[in-house]
Amino acid sequence: MEVLIKSPCSASVIIQYGIKNWPIWEGELSKFSWHYNEKEICLIIEGEASIKTKEGNSYIIKSGDLVEFPKGISCEWQITKKIKKHYRLGN
Repeated sequence: MEVLIKSPCSASVIIQYGIKNWPIWEGELSKFSWHYNEKEICLIIEGEASIKTKEGNSYIIKSGDLVEFPKGISCEWQITKKIKKHYRLGN
């Protein structure tokens, strides 16, 4: 399983999906494990984090990135700059 990153996310995509109306999640500097029980798409508004999947793939996500976590993926987050994101769960 792979994390998909579109960088930077275009304004037309933000408008098309109504991303600015999605809920917001914020995270402080921290390290934690997370399992996605359903697909999540998120737009990183500010901050930065490194993501390492159970399979050993590593990613850096940052402000302006549109990120898709597939259903069933497990990963470890390390937030390196306070992060804020719009997110949507499910299909």
